[in-house]
Amino acid sequence: MAVDLSPLPKTTESQVDFGAELSGLNIEDLSDSDFIILRKCLYENQVVVIKDQKNLTPRAQYELTRRFDPSAGLYSHGKSIDKRSVLHADLTTIPNQPQVQVIGSGQVAEYEGLSNLNLKHPHHKAFHKKPIPPAEDADFTHFYRWHIDSAMYNLDPPLVTSLLAVQVPSDRRQTLRYDDETDTTLDVPLGTTAFFSGYRLYELLTEEEKHFVRTSKVEYAPHPYIWMSKAKSRSNGLGIISEGLELSENELPPFEESKIKTYPMAWKNPITNKLAMMVYPTCVRKIHLENGDVLDDLAEIRERLYGLQRRAIEPQLVYAHDWKEGDLVLFNNHGLMHSIVGSFKEDEVRLFRQCNMAASRPPLGPGDNLPEAE
Repeated sequence: MAVDLSPLPKTTESQVDFGAELSGLNIEDLSDSDFIILRKCLYENQVVVIKDQKNLTPRAQYELTRRFDPSAGLYSHGKSIDKRSVLHADLTTIPNQPQVQVIGSGQVAEYEGLSNLNLKHPHHKAFHKKPIPPAEDADFTHFYRWHIDSAMYNLDPPLVTSLLAVQVPSDRRQTLRYDDETDTTLDVPLGTTAFFSGYRLYELLTEEEKHFVRTSKVEYAPHPYIWMSKAKSRSNGLGIISEGLELSENELPPFEESKIKTYPMAWKNPITNKLAMMVYPTCVRKIHLENGDVLDDLAEIRERLYGLQRRAIEPQLVYAHDWKEGDLVLFNNHGLMHSIVGSFKEDEVRLFRQCNMAASRPPLGPGDNLPEAE
């Protein structure tokens, strides 16, 4: 069977310039030559959808995901997640494949060695300053949190994340409200995963903004998901509202200065060499400028980043995947940002598997070259 590549379905209003559906590959037994095709497709399209993979085993999903970074192997957030972390309730590890997590919503009696699962889809009411009123929750929703899959402390962001839809609720749609300084809305499938392109964002910047992004670096907070655990997000999921609720350093678990992550604002695609603005706004603590100055006023930093990134989440630039059972989605975690979306009713069961591993290298900056091994 020949390998076939086609664009993802989009609305007539969409200006999304990434994403492809790939068929003709045997994912369970992928040859080296076919993997070369898949890798090139991923880095040129950023999101790759492979249909009808419901029977893919956790082991095969892990092996496929790791193939993009053979030196990786540890789950992206490490061996355990502190109970104070905002991520603690969202993830359940598959016992015999700890790099693969079960995520979703609802009651599942048994799955892959796990029993009596009570899956909890992250709901924006736990994280947003102004959530949708409960009476409107079935029909309306928010982007939960625009993010990069990463611990952002000690471990580097995974190169690639894979998501497999095992069970998807019956078709239902919601209206996503931005509830920011605009009246913007977006019609989305229930429980969609939304993406925007860091490459498109970089292209939308002015020349002055591009210079700032190319030459500046972002320092992330130690144990950022604990640090932010009391803070609240903007209604469009793009960063935190500054209210002084972040934990002080002496309230955090012990940390090492050498494990605090500082990354370029612009990350380079290893195949196309295009630059993406990739900044995880909820975890940011400082900005290091080209001249050596360090910006450390958190409120000012957040406003500056918001002014740069907000343009990327306009509805016509967001790809909201309409999940079907068996969809395997691979995405470039060094070039796209994504968000969980949606609120489920008690009888709506959503069962997904997620796999990503802390990278064997940090993101490529504008002046970096790809390691020969890759």
